[in-house]
Amino acid sequence: MPLAGIELRYLVDQITNEVQDYYVSNIYGITKDSILFKLHHTEKPDIFMMISTFGVWLTSVKIDQMEPNRLQKRLRNDLLRLKLKKIEQIGSERVAYFTFAGFDKEFVIVGEFFGDGNILLCNNEMKILALQHSIDVRHRKLGIGLQYVEPPKTGLDVFNIKESDFNEFKTSELAGAKWIGRTLGLPKKYVEGIFANAKIDPKKPGNTFTDDEARKIFETTREIVTNVVTGKHEPVIIRNEKTEVMPVNLENTEEGVTPVDSFIKGLDIVFTENLVEKGKSIQTSGSTKKIKELENQLAEQEKAIETVKEKSSAITKVANSLFEMVASGIISIEDAKAQDVLQKLNAKLATEKGISLITVQEQKIQINPKAPLQSIASVLFNEAKRQSGAIKSIEQIKENTVKKLEKLQNKTEAEKSAIVVSDIRKKSWYERYRWFFTSDGLLAVGGRDAASNSAVVRKHLGKNDRIFHGEIHGSPFFILKDAENAPISSMNEVAHATACFSRAWREGMHGLKTFWVNPDQVKKSAPSGQFLPKGSFTIEGKRNFIGVPSLKLAVGIMPQEEGYVLTCGPPDPIKRDSVCYAIIEPHGSEMVEVAKKIKMEFSKIREEISKNITLDDFVRVLPAGQSQIKEVALGDAAI
Repeated sequence: MPLAGIELRYLVDQITNEVQDYYVSNIYGITKDSILFKLHHTEKPDIFMMISTFGVWLTSVKIDQMEPNRLQKRLRNDLLRLKLKKIEQIGSERVAYFTFAGFDKEFVIVGEFFGDGNILLCNNEMKILALQHSIDVRHRKLGIGLQYVEPPKTGLDVFNIKESDFNEFKTSELAGAKWIGRTLGLPKKYVEGIFANAKIDPKKPGNTFTDDEARKIFETTREIVTNVVTGKHEPVIIRNEKTEVMPVNLENTEEGVTPVDSFIKGLDIVFTENLVEKGKSIQTSGSTKKIKELENQLAEQEKAIETVKEKSSAITKVANSLFEMVASGIISIEDAKAQDVLQKLNAKLATEKGISLITVQEQKIQINPKAPLQSIASVLFNEAKRQSGAIKSIEQIKENTVKKLEKLQNKTEAEKSAIVVSDIRKKSWYERYRWFFTSDGLLAVGGRDAASNSAVVRKHLGKNDRIFHGEIHGSPFFILKDAENAPISSMNEVAHATACFSRAWREGMHGLKTFWVNPDQVKKSAPSGQFLPKGSFTIEGKRNFIGVPSLKLAVGIMPQEEGYVLTCGPPDPIKRDSVCYAIIEPHGSEMVEVAKKIKMEFSKIREEISKNITLDDFVRVLPAGQSQIKEVALGDAAI
């Protein structure tokens, strides 16, 4: 289902509004033609934008990679951490520019959503740095190192049509619908909708239209285009001979039509279905070819069995006929009467290279024509028996083929189900930071770095909170929300987390002290004449110290609303709140290796849940530095 130019204009406007001040935090290659961008904002939920050779849309699902994408590595190298500055459509064409900028760099992704489609990466001067596939045709050439050349424009700009543009329409011998489609570049579904809404025959030649009819077509066209572009939608998914999504229902029928909340959501549903189907085809292409080969072998084996059975039966009939000849007084197979009987049974005597044969259904059996008929019959019975033995051998081969086929079919189904499509859960504000709920159910939130330290304190510190910091350079700030009368257990757990997520974990330092203060003791600006580094604050007044004798954390999968979320914190509350957990201590393996091991261990316990959590998520919750896994088990939330 290719995008129409008017649909692209709506998407460009909508996505532009959504992604203001977002930057690229990750890029995933889904297929060779589809790339998923994870866009991050310091205060708003993440946005996932898919750019494919057939369109662009915002998605609520994450699809695991189904085949390599040649652009992914280059896009990651150039675009990570850059802001999506603007998106613009080229006229009414199905071409969009995505401009990414930051750190004195600027790049443009060009999405061409027509024909086979294309995705290109250009610098700020529109020189091509990478592309999905090269093009060398009469009107333009696209390749690495070349200047990007837009496709030639066709027809009128549908966004700026005037009634006078339809003067040519009234002189055309073309059918009205054909002229509209060619001149305005509208897909067939919109052209049919225009004529249906105007209640005018689409096959009627343009030069037979009255002025009123031509005006009606112009006004209806402008109305439909305006409705699509401005979002005056009643979007539907239509499932008839093919599945497509429409921002407006132009078919005026309810058959096979399902309303959806928004056009973008409808696109997400339909385009995701298309991607998954394509992925299944990709994943099973090798197995499908082998299945076809085995099915052909099986058909040949079944045919061979039937052929051998027929031969065996025919040879047996000829052998029995020889005994009947003897009973009727015929004593030689060379007798003319014997020849007549053989002919009726589709058998005959023959000689090849001086050897006498009897041929039955193309099976040549050597005989002695001078021998008694009983002896010749015995030779034929032996051959029929040999043929029956061959049937058993072929049936055994067939049975092995059937087993191979069933095994391969099961493998194919497993390959199809291996494509993981997971809903992208809307995250709570605190999930941008380090966080956990204490044993008493209070929320603790801490910074990951200088920027998030600053954000935690400046944006989220309330008057009833408590703020924690460690007696070590490189300590995060943690705040315990609504902690005016917090139990000592919660205070100790936040102190513990503050120490563990500090530099102490990387260096394996035990016996650390942390302290907590009230919000009014935190000064967000430096004293006069002094400088305060980013993420740092001045603490005034009494500091309340809590000792942290050892460093130990737990990673756990916690149920949250209709999904699950990964978190890390002191062992006791994580055990209580999680369906499965892993206890970790300092020293051991690097973060990625530990993340892989925990994900693998969780898959053994709750595979249906852990498969929807990415490796990046596991890495993100771990403390900086090396860790070792001490224990993996079911949590209390699994009971």
